Amino acid sequence: MFTFVLYKEIDAFMNPDFKEYLLNITNSSECKELEIIQSLWSGYGTISRYQLEGAKVQTVVVKCISLIQMGEHPRGWNTNNSHNRKVKSYEVETHWYENWSQCCTVNCRVPEFLGSFSQGKEQWIILEDLDVNFPIRKKHLEFSEVKGCLKWLASFHATFLNIKPRGLWDVGTYWHLATRPDEYERIDTRNFRYKELKSKAHLLDDILNQCTYQTIVHGDAKLANFCFSEDGKNIAAVDFQYVGGGCGMKDVAYFLGSCLSSSECELYEDGLLDYYFLELQKASDNYRKPFSRDKIEFVTLKEEWRGLYPVACADFTRFLLGWMPTHQKVNEYSLKIMDSVLSSFK
Repeated sequence: MFTFVLYKEIDAFMNPDFKEYLLNITNSSECKELEIIQSLWSGYGTISRYQLEGAKVQTVVVKCISLIQMGEHPRGWNTNNSHNRKVKSYEVETHWYENWSQCCTVNCRVPEFLGSFSQGKEQWIILEDLDVNFPIRKKHLEFSEVKGCLKWLASFHATFLNIKPRGLWDVGTYWHLATRPDEYERIDTRNFRYKELKSKAHLLDDILNQCTYQTIVHGDAKLANFCFSEDGKNIAAVDFQYVGGGCGMKDVAYFLGSCLSSSECELYEDGLLDYYFLELQKASDNYRKPFSRDKIEFVTLKEEWRGLYPVACADFTRFLLGWMPTHQKVNEYSLKIMDSVLSSFK
């Protein structure tokens, strides 16, 4: 999430109304943009760190979003569908921080929301600077750290079991079929296996969307969106543009694919899923869900979701085959799961 770039002197261009708002909500006497942490995907804005004077905290992180349609995309997907999806994603993320993030516990830590401001086609989300307590970003994980992220996901999913995602995506994840018509059309049906997947894509989508037990999923639970404490024992997550309703296996399948190789996924899949469900049960038993009205029959939930793990994997493969079929995640492991799922429908 936080990839540093060279500092640029751009304080002179800070929106004066936003600056006034930032000073007011943080009780600061002055603020200064220290650095651009990263640019948003497709040039829709920046994430920056601001230094505060006279406030209780020294720094905050500001997500500055421009909703003007961009003309560039790393993969060439600069379509109206792409733009409209991104606009909604930032609206959802703002709503998430304003209305939902406070429900997260220390076991599924997220940045504290400090405020949001909008003007015209620009908006700003002001957040706690996680670098104070979670300064480590990782490109590779030890086995114990993989489990730590699965524990975060289990706690997150348990927190929102059986809760309607009001104001969020009805169906979470950035690769959801209904929001990716361009990529769906691009699937190469000259390959018989891909043609079969394309023909059954809506069936996979329906199975995931209609499962009995629903939660709120992070929607982009890749390794880059997890932040670690110095000792690696505590974890927080960022980037909630695609948070919404769904089966928790979507997050788990996507996360494991983001940090493990094809061979590691196949070797450790069963053990890691067992660990996730163990932590999900603990979190479900221990956490008192303030909005939940339905009792969770955990054995039934585990049976349903465990069976949906390969379906979630195949669903993500469907997206990749349209978006970037040469991606490293289209590999022997993912195609083997895809074939197994498709054969179960015959």
